[in-house]
Amino acid sequence: MKLLATSDLHVSYQDNRRVVEAIVAPDPADWLIVAGDIGEKFADVEWTLRTLRQRFAQVIWSPGNHELWTTKDDENSSRGEMRYKQLVELCRGLDVITPEDPYVVFEGEKGPVTVCPLFIGYDYSFRPHGATDVKSALAIAHEAGVVCTDEYFLHPDPYPSREAWCRARVAETEERLQQVTGPTVLINHYPLVRDPTFVLRYPEFALWCGTTLTADWHRRFNAVEMVYGHLHIPRTTHYDGVRFDEVSLGYPREWKPRGTTQVKLHDVLRES
Repeated sequence: MKLLATSDLHVSYQDNRRVVEAIVAPDPADWLIVAGDIGEKFADVEWTLRTLRQRFAQVIWSPGNHELWTTKDDENSSRGEMRYKQLVELCRGLDVITPEDPYVVFEGEKGPVTVCPLFIGYDYSFRPHGATDVKSALAIAHEAGVVCTDEYFLHPDPYPSREAWCRARVAETEERLQQVTGPTVLINHYPLVRDPTFVLRYPEFALWCGTTLTADWHRRFNAVEMVYGHLHIPRTTHYDGVRFDEVSLGYPREWKPRGTTQVKLHDVLRES
């Protein structure tokens, strides 16, 4: 059996929904990681995870920013942490593993590895050149015309800011990871290091792509691989000898030029 991964399915696009409908497990025993950004509506998240859970032996989910949006056209108007908690309960009802559940051990042919879905967020610490704090960093991004839609739809309630929510998640998650022994696969919607953002067409967008607080986690917590999405730049890189896989499908305008009508499921524990 294999541990497979994808992210950024964005099923609000009909073309992407058809791609998800075509996803099947190569082997009924395979597991699937979904590293966030299924969609913005609860109904779309439920449909996607229910569909995938019926086809894989186990499904593991980490939230992206889009699942946490509160939009006018979603029947569920919950915000912030309450929205996240409701998504967790939705997943549990579907038997999908979330960052709030005990970490699970994948017994693959390369030996056991603890699979750790994370929910960290971002704190505006991936700042553009010339920025000295969050305020100046956001001013530079606004001046460049590069502003993530999170600023309008992703609410941090009850935390005073998104960065405060991020710091709370970092502290809670760090404590849990310290209890894990042996090799791990770390899963987060955002990369745990800043380096993958250096190839962004608009570098200011890195503000909404992670936190410097996790920069050494792949070393500290024995990661054999780090799985992420968000950037819509699927590729493999290595940092300190650890493989980082960006596994996003992305928007139709991004994946259609690749000449494929099927999502590529990344084999997480393949040979480097």
